[in-house]
Amino acid sequence: MNNLARDPKQIGNVIRRARKSRQLSQKDLGAKAGLRQETISLIENGNSSATIETLLNILATLDLEFQIATRSKGERNMGSDL
Repeated sequence: MNNLARDPKQIGNVIRRARKSRQLSQKDLGAKAGLRQETISLIENGNSSATIETLLNILATLDLEFQIATRSKGERNMGSDL
């Protein structure tokens, strides 16, 4: 899976798709990641208050990783809005 995410909503969508492709409920993912189902729900819905540590924990649980890349040309610069 190779997805591009530039904001919390897009990150949540990537996590949701990965979770569903593994046939996990939010509760299942939360249990595997040591988080509450409510936390998974908030992240999947684009809540921007999640810590990097929490996101990395979820990604690791889904066997995904976080990568930094140069922004594609033609995209608006979101600066500190991330």
